[in-house]
Amino acid sequence: MSKAARKTLDEARDTGNPELDLQDKQIVSLEELPGLLSLEHITRLSLPHNRLSVVPPAIANLINLEILNLFNNIIEELPTSISSLNKLRILNVGMNRLDALPRGFGSFPVLEVLDITYNNISEEESLPGNFFMLESLRALYMGDNDFEYLSPDIKNLKNLQILCLRDNDLIALPREIGELTRLRELHLQGNRLEVLPPEIGNLDLLGNRCCLRLECNPWVPMIADQLLLGPSHVIDMLRNESYKFVYQRHISTGSQPPPKNFEAKNRKISRKRDVA
Repeated sequence: MSKAARKTLDEARDTGNPELDLQDKQIVSLEELPGLLSLEHITRLSLPHNRLSVVPPAIANLINLEILNLFNNIIEELPTSISSLNKLRILNVGMNRLDALPRGFGSFPVLEVLDITYNNISEEESLPGNFFMLESLRALYMGDNDFEYLSPDIKNLKNLQILCLRDNDLIALPREIGELTRLRELHLQGNRLEVLPPEIGNLDLLGNRCCLRLECNPWVPMIADQLLLGPSHVIDMLRNESYKFVYQRHISTGSQPPPKNFEAKNRKISRKRDVA
């Protein structure tokens, strides 16, 4: 353990400081930090930009934890016990090497912000069955993963305001996404989408604090032409009957989806494995 990390840990223990910042301390294992996982008073634990490969099940001992930041490590798996952190509001496990989320992950009762950006997660077998039961979620960041499809169960996230799906492999979106009436930001850029569900036209995505990102997709000409004029023109188009006909025809034909960009995906840091 570095002297800086030891000093930070000792201060948290001695002063009762509920916020522990161990960012960029070259930490390889939490075993380097004896006593850390017994600090029940901790409400915020920041461990980004380290070299952690394992999150021990004893993370669940931090019963008052509200914010956990594990961004930019080399974590390949999360313990099932992590979802027993009943006070957790913000969880950032972006830029790691996760292929899946653990069983029961959707059990967090008050989780508001979840960031799983830049991992290797896909819909098929990567998300636990209760994932879309995280009804308290306000922001869900899933960009730079391997999703081709999004479950219709996304409709259960009734409080979602931000949904980031950029730079995946999405070839279709469920119509149920139009039931997310509180959604104000939708990021879809850099996928393999050709059409959008007409129901997206029902969402309020054009206000001052709203954001709709659609660029870098192989859209059908009807969407591509309107996107040149701006997202508001796309939203208007989604509401008209002529587009609904085009959408239904596209879905019913079952045409071959655009190819994946394997070269770009294989360059991802999350794909790399350390060589002994």
